[in-house]
Amino acid sequence: MIQQVEAVYEHGLLRPLEPLALTESQRVKLTISDPGSGRSQRDLKLVERARAEIAARQAIPTIEEVRLLLASIPGSLSQDVIAERGDY
Repeated sequence: MIQQVEAVYEHGLLRPLEPLALTESQRVKLTISDPGSGRSQRDLKLVERARAEIAARQAIPTIEEVRLLLASIPGSLSQDVIAERGDY
């Protein structure tokens, strides 16, 4: 289970700003991020989702498999960027 909550650091302890669905003495793994660090909540959620997808996979694709899949996408990234910017 993954929970994302905000907390305040006070007197050497992290105090969650909302109730947690945890049992007494349950061990957890914390990832600390400063909201002012430049990472948006959307970025953090995307990274969490990607980590969950990777953890759920039976096998991680090799770089060769990734290249093969990417090569099947029509067009080119540079053409898409030029079209999006309106440069000709």
